[in-house]
Amino acid sequence: MDKFTTLTGVAAPLPIINIDTDMIIPKQYLKTIKRTGLGSALFSEMRYNDDGTENEAFVLNKPAYRQAKIIVAGDNFGCGSSREHAPWALLDFGVRCVISTSFADIFYNNCFKNGILPIVVTPEQLALLMDDAERGSNATISIDLEAQTIKGPDGGTLHFDIDPSRKQTLLEGLDDIAATLKSDPAISTFEAKMGQSRPWL
Repeated sequence: MDKFTTLTGVAAPLPIINIDTDMIIPKQYLKTIKRTGLGSALFSEMRYNDDGTENEAFVLNKPAYRQAKIIVAGDNFGCGSSREHAPWALLDFGVRCVISTSFADIFYNNCFKNGILPIVVTPEQLALLMDDAERGSNATISIDLEAQTIKGPDGGTLHFDIDPSRKQTLLEGLDDIAATLKSDPAISTFEAKMGQSRPWL
């Protein structure tokens, strides 16, 4: 995965609670096992009209937010089914960070496995960030993972918490397999000892 250290970009406001994974990437797009090409289908039922034209009212179709790298969303983001296509679609669109007051557990875990930073903030902090995000092309937010800070367009800074091990894997750009391979010497030593002490295994 690409390392996540700092991120500065436009934040799109999505003040909707309980955005589920079917809203993020509808079921008809789940036939592929490729992680690319899903960005055009992100939020497709909200982004497009029945005739395939863009819904001009949807936030990601507005000129100021077409290149959004951050989404500021309502509570319980990513609920519903466990489809990993949801973070794939976000990442393929260009979103590297989602900020909310809470996330569904499976979606939250899947974000880290795909290089997306899900940030949990308080309702009061979310209200401030949502206000920042509603500024259109001026809605630029800067995130520093090492310092665990979010800086708004006016310079105000918020602190967020994150599990140290998850933070480290994002900073190093490690997925689960790569993180496990960091312990390869210890694993190999253990297997060699087990082979000597229990050769029948």
